[in-house]
Amino acid sequence: MNEPKPKRNKWFFPILVCSLGAAFYAYEYLLRITPNVIYADLFRYFGISATGYGFINAFYYYAYTPMQLPVGMLMDRYGPRRLLTLACLACALGTYLFAATDKWEIALFARFVVGFGSAFAFVGVLKLATIWLPANKFGLIAGLMSSFGTLVGAFLGELVLEHLVKELHWQPTLMISVVVGIVLAIVMALVIRDKPKDNSRNYSAQSAEEQPHTMKEVFEHSLLLLRNKYIWLNGLIGCLLYLPSSGFAENWEKPYLIAAHNFSSQDAATAVSLVFLGFTLGGPIYGYISDKISRRKLPMLIGGLLAALLISIVLYVPDLSVTTIFVLLFLFGVAYGAEVLVFPVGRELSSKKVAATAVAVTNMLVMVSGSLLTPLVGIILDYLWNGMMVNGEHVYSAANFTIALTMLPIACIGGALLSAFLKETYGKPLEE
Repeated sequence: MNEPKPKRNKWFFPILVCSLGAAFYAYEYLLRITPNVIYADLFRYFGISATGYGFINAFYYYAYTPMQLPVGMLMDRYGPRRLLTLACLACALGTYLFAATDKWEIALFARFVVGFGSAFAFVGVLKLATIWLPANKFGLIAGLMSSFGTLVGAFLGELVLEHLVKELHWQPTLMISVVVGIVLAIVMALVIRDKPKDNSRNYSAQSAEEQPHTMKEVFEHSLLLLRNKYIWLNGLIGCLLYLPSSGFAENWEKPYLIAAHNFSSQDAATAVSLVFLGFTLGGPIYGYISDKISRRKLPMLIGGLLAALLISIVLYVPDLSVTTIFVLLFLFGVAYGAEVLVFPVGRELSSKKVAATAVAVTNMLVMVSGSLLTPLVGIILDYLWNGMMVNGEHVYSAANFTIALTMLPIACIGGALLSAFLKETYGKPLEE
């Protein structure tokens, strides 16, 4: 007797659900990098220095980072549909407050609200992946999801925002993103489902026995997870390897290139986009190679060392052409794409019952780089500042930026070397 042929649309709905989760991740990534695009407007509008600008970005992370653990526990207990919908609305609300206020304190609170909503995005999309897609492709999936966020939210978003801000000014541009967020929240509420109707299909969905039934059970499993020293080491590696994004591309790259390499605003925006494009390609490449060779540590080591070498050339070699810097920054983005491997490692070091919590703890530790080191760059710049101002705006020298950003190659080397001490998971979850 012939086996029944699988339906052609077997993968359509799972991919649609995960794509909507990825769309929210792209949306929150766009909101995350928005201050980088309008940094000069923010300096003038709020009358701030580099330290103040650093705290605009840091307040996003002050909510985003500590929320990761409760977000993971909530995802494991209640599922992603309602949480992602409400989180997207929170992002839209925070963006509205930021665009509508002229008060510095309210602007910081608004960025905090955006960070709070954004905290659900990446954990949510990977939770959807663990529910709807095959477990043996999780490394590739994590890379693809990360890449989608950076491709749409950062690479294309940087260029689109730059154009819209130039044409419309920054506040009307942010109001457009508010509308986008509300529409996306409505679509997610209507389409996303927390589990397949038929768990017998070849998904990695949790069975009723595997799914925690109470918050107490989730909490108990999470405590066991937090006692695993490799979870903490893996998160620290991710923190160091993600600094090129949180401490550079998302916040300080554009002002650095304008000050140190005399880039125009448009060329600097293009350069930022190229870093994100490189990361977009690098994430899936590392995920695919890592899944193929069943190794996580070696790609992390190679990626971290390459990233340190490439950013060192940009920072310390004088008189580079615009084209050369474009190429170096693109390759830099590809190299630090190895950072996405900490998420499958976090998943593989834990049981499926706390899959989202494991990813959330990892993401929490990764995002410490944004919470601590992003404002630190601003503080260092203000400490080195010689008092020069133009049109009421603080002006920082190339040397100021080079010293402040020296933490980038140091962090990449540190992350690469620490990966040698990580437990190799061979690409297999704990249950296998």
